[in-house]
Amino acid sequence: MEKLKRVEDMSMIRRGMGRKAKSAFFAILLLAVCADEGCKGRGANTSGLERRVPVMVAAVEQKTVPVELSAIGNVEAYASVEIKAQAGGLLSGVYFKEGQDVNKGDMLFTIDPRPYQAQLSQAEANLARDSAQLDNAEVEAKRYQELLQKDLISREQYDQTRTNAEVLRATVMADKALVQNAKLMLSYCYIRAPVSGRTGSLLAHPGDLIKANDVNAMVVINQIRPIYVSFSLPEQYLAEVKKYFASGGIKVSAVIPNQSEKTEPELGDLTFIDNAVDTTTGTVRLKATFQNEKKGLWPGQYVEVSITLSMMPNAIVVPAQAVQEGQTGQYVYVVKPDMSVELRPVTSSSYQQLAVVEKGLKPGEVVVTDGQLGLFPGAKVEITNPAAPSN
Repeated sequence: MEKLKRVEDMSMIRRGMGRKAKSAFFAILLLAVCADEGCKGRGANTSGLERRVPVMVAAVEQKTVPVELSAIGNVEAYASVEIKAQAGGLLSGVYFKEGQDVNKGDMLFTIDPRPYQAQLSQAEANLARDSAQLDNAEVEAKRYQELLQKDLISREQYDQTRTNAEVLRATVMADKALVQNAKLMLSYCYIRAPVSGRTGSLLAHPGDLIKANDVNAMVVINQIRPIYVSFSLPEQYLAEVKKYFASGGIKVSAVIPNQSEKTEPELGDLTFIDNAVDTTTGTVRLKATFQNEKKGLWPGQYVEVSITLSMMPNAIVVPAQAVQEGQTGQYVYVVKPDMSVELRPVTSSSYQQLAVVEKGLKPGEVVVTDGQLGLFPGAKVEITNPAAPSN
C-alpha cells in the first residue's frame, strides 16, 4: 500500500508538469522503481552468480624434454638403378611383375641367347684349332733346336720355326680373349637384379627387340630398405649439429603429414652433412638413413623431420598454446584455487608441441590453454575439459 501511495503522489505531481518536466519525471520514476524493486534484487543475484569464462586448462609439469629441430624433408631411394641391356636381341622372358619386390640376384629378363651361344662355340673352336697348331709348332721348334745344336740345320731355319710357334702362341691368347668375351656377351642375355628393391613401370615386354645400351631403361629398381630422407636446416644450426654429430650421432624421426590414421614416427640416424652451405638459401643439406622395415617411407614423399640434438632434464613445460604474446612479452593465465586467473609473465622457448618455461611457473600450477581471449586478471573461470588438473 505504501508503494501504491507513493506512485499516486507522483502521479499528482505529474499533472502539474510541462512536457520536458514529464520526461524527467518518468526517468526519475523508473529509477525509483528499479532501486526499490528489481535492481536491488538483480544486484544481489549477480553477486551470487558471477559470470565465469569457460576455459580449458593443463598442469605445469617437470620432465626431461628433447632439444629438437624441425624441418620438411624429402624421401629418397637408398639406391636407384636403371636396368638396361648390354646385349641386343629379342627379349624372350620377363620374370617379375610391375611393382614387385625383388632380391639381389633375382632373374629379371632374358634376351635370346642363341646368337651369342653360336659366337661362343665359334670362338671355342678357333681356340681349339690354334691350340693344336701351337702344340705342333712348339714340338717342331724343340726338334729344330736339337738339330741346330748338332749343326744339322741353319740358324735361319731354327729362327723361322721358333717365330711360327710364338705367332701361334699369341693367336691362342687372342682366341682365349675372344672366348671370354663371347661368354661375357652370353651372360648379358640373363639380366639379374643388381640390388634388392621394388620395381617400377615395366618398359620392355617379351617379343621386343632390345638395343644394347639403349637410352631408355627397361625398368627402374628403387632400394627402399634402408632409405634416405634429405632435408635442409638454416646455417645458424650447423655448428651445433656438427658438434652433436661428431660426439656420438644424432637421432632423426620422420612423420608423414596429413595421414588419416596416426602412425608412430620412423626413427633413423643422421648420416650425411653437406660440405657446403647453399649461399642462395642460407641452408645446409643433410641426410638421415632409416631402416624402413615397415616400408612406411616411400621415395618422393614429403615428411616432417625432427632432429634430437640433446635432452633437457628437469624442464618446466606447458602446452605451447598456453603461452601468449603480449606487448610486454610472453605471458600465461594461471588458475588460482578460487577459480580466478592471474596474468603471469614468463620466459619460454618452444619445442614441438611444448613450451619450456625458463622463468615464471612452478610444477603443479594450472594454466589456461584455451579461452584466453575472454580473460582478464582476476576473472573467474569454469574449466570445461574432462579430467582437468586441480590446484
